[in-house]
Amino acid sequence: MPEFTLHPIATVHNARKAIEDDFWGGLVSELVLAPELPDGCLDGIEAFSHLEIIFAFHLTREDKTVLGARRPRGDPRLPPVGIFAQRNKDRPNHLGLTTVRLLRREGRSLFVEGLDALDGTPVLDIKPVMLEYLPHGPVRQPGWTGELLKDYWKDASERP
Repeated sequence: MPEFTLHPIATVHNARKAIEDDFWGGLVSELVLAPELPDGCLDGIEAFSHLEIIFAFHLTREDKTVLGARRPRGDPRLPPVGIFAQRNKDRPNHLGLTTVRLLRREGRSLFVEGLDALDGTPVLDIKPVMLEYLPHGPVRQPGWTGELLKDYWKDASERP
């Protein structure tokens, strides 16, 4: 297979410093465009309500990469599933993908809500969400995902 070299196009700035699985709700992140990119690459983005952010799990360790199956979050109550049947950070290419709400653009910065990436995370791509690219038909997922992610998008103030 060919190898690819990716260069960050922006950096995440927010209050989230530590790797945690839950309580990402309410977090506002600023995505600051890389200095080598022209301002014009963001022109027109304000017309979209949502963006897809592709980012690197830059703090993951190579020796923790999962190639096969594992129990999500190591929970013994859950079935082992392949790494591509979950969204864990310890995947082969250490890439994350999240759909966020665009709050505003200020020059070379985008302010977004709903990004589950840590402060300092390199952003590899930004894509506008378009209805034509959303799933056609019902979305199906196993029952264990709802229980696993019940606190994922809760606000940090809701921690027990």
